Amino acid sequence: MSITKQTVAILGAGGSMGSAIAKSIAGGNYRLLLFDSDPKQLGELSQQIRDKHPEADTHFMSCPHETSWEADIIILAVPHEVEKELTDKIRDVATQKVVISIANPVDEDFEKLTTRPDTSAAEELQEWLPHSKVIKAFNTTFAADFEQPVIDGKQTDAFIAGDDEEALIIVSELVETAGFNPIIAGDLTVSGTLERMQLLLIQLTIKNNYKWHAGWKILH
Repeated sequence: MSITKQTVAILGAGGSMGSAIAKSIAGGNYRLLLFDSDPKQLGELSQQIRDKHPEADTHFMSCPHETSWEADIIILAVPHEVEKELTDKIRDVATQKVVISIANPVDEDFEKLTTRPDTSAAEELQEWLPHSKVIKAFNTTFAADFEQPVIDGKQTDAFIAGDDEEALIIVSELVETAGFNPIIAGDLTVSGTLERMQLLLIQLTIKNNYKWHAGWKILH
């Protein structure tokens, strides 16, 4: 675990995934900068973090550009369809920083991915942020898993993919702090497989009424 406190920006912190990530890492060795386009959504999150982690180093921000400028790690906790607009706002301050893609580019009926078959949301993000270290993480977990990452007695696995070895280690520590077992699945091209995995889990969750509390586990 890194001794130096790292600053993590969560853009879209008021949403279900953004708030789940924020609450799960607030007790770790991180300074959190939380931004949401709807500031009202941050009010309840602020109280929840204070209740569970009174000493958390948490700050609520009003601008995605300023939030990203101060950060070491940037988490885009927003839907895939709005990522491009957001990256246009932060590109100049995201250079050489770790940027985490959690997006699953699924259609509204949860039937298929909306990206081309030869790419992924994370690879698109790397194209939009060519000088950043894009890592795929947290896309194979549901928001409810952060509250209870141990399911049926087994710690949920969280898969990570990326091209930068140092960034993979940094994100693995973040994932572990959140309560999951981090598994580095490969380079960024593996992101397409991870996004298809989660589409399958979404479909199975709907079919079998898992109540959005399900996860992946490799047994060996």
